Amino acid sequence: MKAIGYPFLLTGIGMLAATFFTYTNTNTFLKDAIKTEGTVIELIRSQSDDSVTYQPVVVFVSQEGEEIEFTSLSGSNPPSYSKGQAVEIFYLPDNPQKAEINGFFSLWGLPTILGALGSIFSTVGTGLLVVPMVKEREEKYLRQQGTPIETKFKNIDVDTTVSVNGNHPFRIMTQWQNPSTTEIHVFKSSCLWYDPSEFMTGDPITVFIERENPKKYFVDLSFLPKLAE
Repeated sequence: MKAIGYPFLLTGIGMLAATFFTYTNTNTFLKDAIKTEGTVIELIRSQSDDSVTYQPVVVFVSQEGEEIEFTSLSGSNPPSYSKGQAVEIFYLPDNPQKAEINGFFSLWGLPTILGALGSIFSTVGTGLLVVPMVKEREEKYLRQQGTPIETKFKNIDVDTTVSVNGNHPFRIMTQWQNPSTTEIHVFKSSCLWYDPSEFMTGDPITVFIERENPKKYFVDLSFLPKLAE
């Protein structure tokens, strides 16, 4: 989990930093820019893998009377603008080439996308790092404060709900009948990234349960060999 969590978290933090940088840049640009009207003269077709987008090329006349042409940084499919369409733009008076169409996606699209992706990557990365830590604390608590019980080996399942590089982990299933209630409890071990079948001897497997609450438990797998890193 750490091997996956750290790259996700670092990527997310990098994206969030880029979000702040692009947001600040756009904010600064709008504070210094002036507004005018331009005309879309062309749509540039861009292809990336299987997707195609169209970026508008806009021409306008600066306050100095100079005709300026620029290509918007944002593209879309279908095109958001058509050839000959009049559009409102912002540009820097001391650098007219620094211009952009006055539209949400044109101005705020990049920080919005980066922010969304950064939040997702950071959340996933944090979860991958925090969940094992919380689980480790719970296991330590149950080892120290829980009640050990002897359970019967039931079977080994392949957990298809979890996948790393196309591989699914194994989980050992055990069961125990509570002598106080006669209820049957089924326990599932933590993930194992190798098949433990050959190491199952048929001996009882120790499970630590919370007193009065068998739903909180920890399957002790200390009898199994550790997987080499």
